[in-house]
Amino acid sequence: MAIEFTKYHGLGNDFILIDNRSSSTPRLTPEQAVNLCDRHFGIGANGVIFALPGTKDTDYTMRIYNSDGSEPEMCGNGIRCLAGFLAELEGMSRTQDRYRIHTLAGVMTPQLTEDGQIRVDMGLPHLLAGEIPTTLAAADAKVINQPLEVAGQSWDVTCVSMGNPHCITFVDDVAAISLESIGPQFEHHPVFPQRTNTEFIQVVSRDYVKMRVWERGAGITLACGTGACAALVAGVLTEKCDRRAIVELPGGTLEIEWSEIDQRVYMTGPAERVFTGKI
Repeated sequence: MAIEFTKYHGLGNDFILIDNRSSSTPRLTPEQAVNLCDRHFGIGANGVIFALPGTKDTDYTMRIYNSDGSEPEMCGNGIRCLAGFLAELEGMSRTQDRYRIHTLAGVMTPQLTEDGQIRVDMGLPHLLAGEIPTTLAAADAKVINQPLEVAGQSWDVTCVSMGNPHCITFVDDVAAISLESIGPQFEHHPVFPQRTNTEFIQVVSRDYVKMRVWERGAGITLACGTGACAALVAGVLTEKCDRRAIVELPGGTLEIEWSEIDQRVYMTGPAERVFTGKI
């Protein structure tokens, strides 16, 4: 079987994009996706994204397999890459500069802008423990600055779901965090029944933060769009950040806004095509 693909990245968070519009079932199995994501024996990526037909009220459907074969509900950098890929599939005419995309986390709406950036309506953040999910608090309570014991240390964590679970902790220096050892212990902590993404945040100013991330199912990545959104929400909840801020990640920066008007989170950032091929 030959598969045509396009490689995209959003701030270094890289994906293999597959045109899957002819079927509502992904053309690859999770095991095949793992092989393609291998950076030595495959193409190399953090995940494989499939562009599937939309539902009755959406233009397309997004499915994604992580590099470990698991399937996340959503991916912020991935949906920007998908929007760029869809524009390419439509002949680069960008006749429709806004897409309604069905995901396992709900409907997301990326919009391609004239300056080449992509602004995504990421929807409402979910703040209750039962929605995230986590057992750090009662199901109908928020988790804000709750102590969590990880790696023999107590961390103050705030939990947010952007359709997928995030655990955010604020630190003095993100560069000093040993992600390789600490990240997996957060991800697999028993208080997170569906595992979790973990963001370590250093506040430079109320409108500028630095972030490093351990992604559920992918490990250390250069960027995480939903994580940047969750981090900004956590910063507002803990009174450390304004409602609009620049989030600096190892791969670049994102502009995140938690609107005071409609309470929705908006993410703006790039998506770059790397190369196309057939495997």
